[in-house]
Amino acid sequence: DSSGVDCRPGPSLYILFVRLYIPHSRTSLPASMFSRNDFSIWSILRKCIGMELSKITMPVIFNEPLSFLQRLTEYMEHTYLIHQANASSDSIERMKCVAAFAVSAVASQWERTGKPFNPLLGETYELVREDLGFRLISEQVSHHPPVSAFHAEGLKKDFVFHGSIYPKLKFWGKSVEAEPKGIITLELPKYNEAYTWTNPTCCVHNLIVGQLWIEQYGNVEVLNHKTGERCCLNFKPCGLFGKELHKVEGYILDKSKKKVCSLYGKWTECMYIVDYAALEAHKKSGKGTAEKKSSKPGSREEAEEISLPEADTVEVIPGSYLLWRIAPRPVNSTEMYSFTSFAMQLNELDKDMDGLIPKTDCRLRPDIRAMENGDIDLASEEKKRLEEKQRAACKTHSKSDDELKTKWFQQGQNPHNGSQDWLFSTGYWNRNYPLLPDIY
Repeated sequence: DSSGVDCRPGPSLYILFVRLYIPHSRTSLPASMFSRNDFSIWSILRKCIGMELSKITMPVIFNEPLSFLQRLTEYMEHTYLIHQANASSDSIERMKCVAAFAVSAVASQWERTGKPFNPLLGETYELVREDLGFRLISEQVSHHPPVSAFHAEGLKKDFVFHGSIYPKLKFWGKSVEAEPKGIITLELPKYNEAYTWTNPTCCVHNLIVGQLWIEQYGNVEVLNHKTGERCCLNFKPCGLFGKELHKVEGYILDKSKKKVCSLYGKWTECMYIVDYAALEAHKKSGKGTAEKKSSKPGSREEAEEISLPEADTVEVIPGSYLLWRIAPRPVNSTEMYSFTSFAMQLNELDKDMDGLIPKTDCRLRPDIRAMENGDIDLASEEKKRLEEKQRAACKTHSKSDDELKTKWFQQGQNPHNGSQDWLFSTGYWNRNYPLLPDIY
């Protein structure tokens, strides 16, 4: 692994289960991405200003060859941080690892300006990574609003990571904002602990002219429900001159609400931890580069006018240590939709999977497969056909009052904070899949 962190747990933390499969061998896609230069997003979106975009049909050229269910799976790229949390006997040390995991979970979105395919109702995706010590199942559990549920577990039963995401998209004229509504939960059975948080808002800029670029902003609070400890993270908006772009700052509060340490870095790069007093002293000494608070994320216009700032490295404060560093992108990433190495492998269809995965798995989805193979016309035709097929199925079911039922998740209360959630109903890994809907 080239994650850059030298304090990872050794292989003893992972387990080699009965071999299902490890579909992560390829280092590139079958075909390079198409140029989007001849297509105008503006021509499609200009009628949609201020609207919620989940019902807008976008041409396939603006997609990337992954389903949103596969995109969610990218949360798991830095699973070693969960193993690291499990290896620590101190709850504050565990919170540091969990907070780093929460930041790392959105890191793959950097430069990913292609839109993932909207999952069809009943669509599923699974990933088993013995080398990383987890298996994951996700399902599209609702069509309007679009809700994607996922459930990952450690192969040693050492953690459970689950959530349901409703990505609310808004178009603001020159940018598209994606607010990922939904609670994310991490459970560590060894300590009888549960952590919950929500992801920051993601925004794609320069839709009309200039280079597309992405920022994430908003406050993320990671709460340990057992101890009451929390980590408050601020994903900073870009600001007027781009000086805050990608920056994340925060602190951990112990159960008595005392700030015990600070975190800082960039979600595109790395996160460091330092003693809270040392950070404050650094800022007071004048060495800190604390900028005056930038305009609220609501006022996007100023940020729209700036060009994409050059990436600079994070200034390391004396006494800090590294929590997490992003793995370098593969050399061919820009021709491959800016995919990470992890993303490159998500849609790989290994011959060992034939007859093993259910027919609803999005690796078998023909429009995504056609786009991955470089056949944009077939991808467009198949996308249209599948959307029409889904509409017809929904119509049939609404007429007969026979609701399309979810297969692997049930709606219920999150056991830790009481919010509405979708909870895994087991049975998937038994590998018995009768009566699945014919969605492709």
